[in-house]
Amino acid sequence: MIRDQEPQAANATPAQLIDGRIAALGDWRGEVLARIRRLIHEVDPGIVETWKWRGVPVWEHGGIICTGETYKAVVKTTFFKGAALADPKGLFNSSLEGGTRRAIDFREGEAIDEAALKDLVRAAIALNAPKPRARKTAAV
Repeated sequence: MIRDQEPQAANATPAQLIDGRIAALGDWRGEVLARIRRLIHEVDPGIVETWKWRGVPVWEHGGIICTGETYKAVVKTTFFKGAALADPKGLFNSSLEGGTRRAIDFREGEAIDEAALKDLVRAAIALNAPKPRARKTAAV
């Protein structure tokens, strides 16, 4: 992952750290990460941005939805519960062998199916939502 030239101010917010990562990349990866971030927030402006594992942007809503990792050749968006999500458009193209996570590797110049990505984010939010408890009925 790209971690050099990262803003590491002790008082920086996760949003500021993500802004710094995007700016530090300065190439197509920063543009893709910014676009993914924008799409995630379009689904739900209340999504919380966090910064974990010494430099990974993370988006949460009732739990982790996905991450935005940057590598030399790809921007990887990993959905923590991706194996449980329907993916009718076949966006998942990485981490397919695991039983829980699924990821999308975005490469330079590839188109992003914005509607399908937003659908995955919506599904991940729904999966993180608290499940209603079954009501116990009193014995009569």
